[in-house]
Amino acid sequence: MASVHDEVRQFVIDNFLFGQADGGFSDDISFIESGIIDSTGVLELIGFLEERYQFQLAPTELVPENLDSVNNLARLIARKRKASEQAQQKEEYGVCR
Repeated sequence: MASVHDEVRQFVIDNFLFGQADGGFSDDISFIESGIIDSTGVLELIGFLEERYQFQLAPTELVPENLDSVNNLARLIARKRKASEQAQQKEEYGVCR
């Protein structure tokens, strides 16, 4: 099973570098500053995240600190997954009570 880093990186390569895996970008490089993704590409990236990882991004989460590199995206996904798990545990605890 591919890691989140690998999945995000592959999505960027396939959709913005047109499959050229030798794009030579690190997981910390800014997508916007390096020209890998433009503002329209950010919308495509958001759609991918929401569909693939089954969460919705709030308007306050649509910031470069969350979306502008592979590492930033991986951290965002981890936070969203953790929040979802915690919410689910609270629901289960409330139901069992």
